[in-house]
Amino acid sequence: MKQITKTNNFSDIVSLINQSRLKAYQAVNREIIELYWKIGEYISNKTSEEGWGKSTVQNLSAYIQNAEPGIKGFSDKNLWRMKQFYEVYRDYPKLSALLREITWTNHVMILSKCRTVEEKEFYMQLIVNEHYTSRELERQIKSCYYERTLLGQQHHEKLSALLREFPKDMMKAFKDHYVFDFLNVSADYSEDDLQKSLIKNLKNFILELGKDFIFVGENYRLQVGMKDFYIDLLFFHRSLNCLVAFELKTVDFMPEHLGQLNFYLEALDRDVKKPHENPSVGVLLCKGKDNEVVEYAISRQMSPTLISEYEMAMPDKKLLQEKLREICR
Repeated sequence: MKQITKTNNFSDIVSLINQSRLKAYQAVNREIIELYWKIGEYISNKTSEEGWGKSTVQNLSAYIQNAEPGIKGFSDKNLWRMKQFYEVYRDYPKLSALLREITWTNHVMILSKCRTVEEKEFYMQLIVNEHYTSRELERQIKSCYYERTLLGQQHHEKLSALLREFPKDMMKAFKDHYVFDFLNVSADYSEDDLQKSLIKNLKNFILELGKDFIFVGENYRLQVGMKDFYIDLLFFHRSLNCLVAFELKTVDFMPEHLGQLNFYLEALDRDVKKPHENPSVGVLLCKGKDNEVVEYAISRQMSPTLISEYEMAMPDKKLLQEKLREICR
């Protein structure tokens, strides 16, 4: 019998199996959400038309469990959630398809932790795009990702003409404000400490950046002339199809920081970027920034560079909401 030595094509079969399994899981999830929607609609109608209350729903829960022993997910508490689920979204038919792409566990979290329909839709779309687990979703909600994104969009609108000409998808890939609550550094940490800690917590770092970021290297060496230069952190962004250089600062943004990063972007585009890739993007991660200083500094900027700030603790949600209200007035 001829021995098979090449198994490269075998991975195609495994890929087909995994794709089919994912489609089956998605189909089952859509059916479950559709069922919960219908039950929520039924209970909502009964409470408004026939005065169903807590005791009736408790009896319904007991009846279901007696009729279908071992079935899970139909406690009286969960039945009330189904009613809430239906009542929150019934006036938003445009969300119908999106609702059925999200697991019930994530729906419950969004319902309990998000106030407006706009915020709920934001996190649902994020789940679909980033394939978040429940734990990852919880972290993003706690870190006020929605509020930070809106604030970042407001700041981007006030920046240079060059940045405003960026494709919208590119701007969405970057944040004005990053949260590194997962780091464990001393009060007087250095740039080297910050870099090492981010690499040590790379999984959480990429979660904060976005899952389309692929890590290329730390202290990435660039040789220009007879000298070597080193980029703090280099990533590749799959959707944007470009290299992204991150430079770390443990101080507030200063205009002179831009010169170094612009030099790195020029070297990347000349010597590292592949012909089919888009121009490289630079991000200065600073401990803080004055937005007016940033606006002046990049008003004549010719490189695709963004200045973002970071903090080491979860932001105050109420404070961010107040900032949003002030900007929108």
